Amino acid sequence: MSVVKINVLTVPAEQREVLEKRFASRAHAVENSDGFEWFELLRPVEGTDQYLVYTRWRDEESFQAWMEGPMKSAHQGGGEGGERPKPAASGSTLWSFEVVQQAAPKSA
Repeated sequence: MSVVKINVLTVPAEQREVLEKRFASRAHAVENSDGFEWFELLRPVEGTDQYLVYTRWRDEESFQAWMEGPMKSAHQGGGEGGERPKPAASGSTLWSFEVVQQAAPKSA
């Protein structure tokens, strides 16, 4: 079964737009990675300042390969003047899950 990785990002209110724009500018960056299955950026609605970055992978090895390759390269890129832009998130925690059960809408 697949594995799910949820990166929990603590994002101050004044950085929310910055975070969303950065993700939008990297749209489709993960989609060609071997073993990648799904991505969602979840914006908090109320009661928290934490965004959830949901990714689903064929297996742990696929996720680790992406972490050590494309993801690492993307986060080491420089901004203007070669300096790396300040992170939009003030904190990050990675949650890991194995998919035990799943369901999809029934075909009509």
